[in-house]
Amino acid sequence: MPAFITFGRVLFAVLFIVSGASKLLDLTATTQMTEKIVLPAMLATYTSQLEGLTGMSMPQMLAIAAGAIELICGFMIALNFGARFFALLLILFVACATFYFHDFWNQTGADARNNMVHALKNLSIIGALFMIAGYGRMSRAPEPAYDV
Repeated sequence: MPAFITFGRVLFAVLFIVSGASKLLDLTATTQMTEKIVLPAMLATYTSQLEGLTGMSMPQMLAIAAGAIELICGFMIALNFGARFFALLLILFVACATFYFHDFWNQTGADARNNMVHALKNLSIIGALFMIAGYGRMSRAPEPAYDV
């Protein structure tokens, strides 16, 4: 059974590794997607300081952060190194991405149905991340041999 869990964890992590790498490789398109994110007004002074320090716009920094989070968390889950922490981090990330990019509650018709499917897909991904976070890296007792 542990081999199946390891194999499933690696296959699951591929989703985030590929998605994060594609976001970083096409930073212009990712930046355009993150322009729709509205940060709270109370963060305005901090975001303007960050923009001044880095010389990048906030959408570009968010695009880099999104790609890096997905890529790093995906690798860490695949390698089972800090899997609980990185699964919890991805739960927050996927929940925020669902809220900002799949807002079916503000849409009608085919767009609403399409985004509802994506939101439900993300909900199932969050469920799998909770399983990874719950399972973690605990040592398990050997399974008893079957008596014939």
